Amino acid sequence: MPSLAPFHPQVVHFAIALLLVGVAFRWIALSGKLKFTGPAATTLLVLGTIAAAVSVRSGDDAHGPVERIPGVRAAVIEHEELGEMTRNIFLGVAALELLALAFARGGGTARYAKLVRVGSGVVGLVGAFYLYEAAEHGGELVYNYAGGPGLRRGEPADVERLLVAGLYQQAMADRGAGNGDGAARLIGELAVRNPADTTIQLLRVESLLLDARDPAAALQAVRAVGVDPSVARLATRKASLTADIFLAMGAPDSARAALAPVVEAFPQNTRLKARLDSLAPR
Repeated sequence: MPSLAPFHPQVVHFAIALLLVGVAFRWIALSGKLKFTGPAATTLLVLGTIAAAVSVRSGDDAHGPVERIPGVRAAVIEHEELGEMTRNIFLGVAALELLALAFARGGGTARYAKLVRVGSGVVGLVGAFYLYEAAEHGGELVYNYAGGPGLRRGEPADVERLLVAGLYQQAMADRGAGNGDGAARLIGELAVRNPADTTIQLLRVESLLLDARDPAAALQAVRAVGVDPSVARLATRKASLTADIFLAMGAPDSARAALAPVVEAFPQNTRLKARLDSLAPR
């Protein structure tokens, strides 16, 4: 059987939605209001249980590569155990729903149907708790441990994007903590690994100025970055950085000269125009 790992995010979100709404509908139906919620609850809970079973299977297919990430194994195991517990509880809920359906159709057993549905509702609340916990721990694997990149397609580019995000986020954390050297080193690594990415090269210019506090190196770097002058986002970014560098070097006239042609090319950029005006001689 082919691996279901790439489909884990899609299937698990179906399971969460179907089961939570199914439990809610079961309790609404037990209150005697909105009669349609009774059969709807049975349908949702059975379908959600199937989705939960597929979620566990797809999660098992995905866990191997994630577990190999240093420091992640304990979190993966906890998520797996919660997912399996959720599946098992809702297998019981689905069985109760089908049993109640069978009781309701039998003349002498119809009186037991509501009692069984109450049991389904109670067990469903327990299942909803475990479902929430499993979902929360799954979110931690993605957001706290970056466990997902590379699993869906097996493409090296997916992992490379993870590295880009990690280097950038850690650099920003270092900058926020006052560790300029650390931030500059990480942004430098990012630039070396992505020499053709204009955005990253401009980020390196910014880091040379803000983190390394080396405006001369920043000026040399920004002059080496080629941008399409018709692309407003890149052209204005380069002009702003160049102006920042000249201001750090005590050359306001050069800063104005860097901004003026870009302001003329993009007059709708009021922020850049206001900055140019603020540099006008007084």
